Amino acid sequence: MSRYHIIIEPKAAKFMATLKMADKRRLEGAIYLLGDNPIPPKAKKLSNREGYRVRVGNFRIIYNFRSEVLEIHVIKIGQRQGVYKN
Repeated sequence: MSRYHIIIEPKAAKFMATLKMADKRRLEGAIYLLGDNPIPPKAKKLSNREGYRVRVGNFRIIYNFRSEVLEIHVIKIGQRQGVYKN
């Protein structure tokens, strides 16, 4: 059971629905692990906006977390080329 409650924004969920099952499972696994440790060793703080990113193969997971309420908000998931654009 994860310690943090994970909230996936509709835009991120919609992107995941378009992926192949193998990629989807890898991303789901990485998101699940964020529930135990919101800042894993390979996570990077974003420099141009608030939040963090985790790399999973060719994909990036952009997220914020709030320790006081134990929530992780997955904001966006995508390939490197377009995930950082607003």
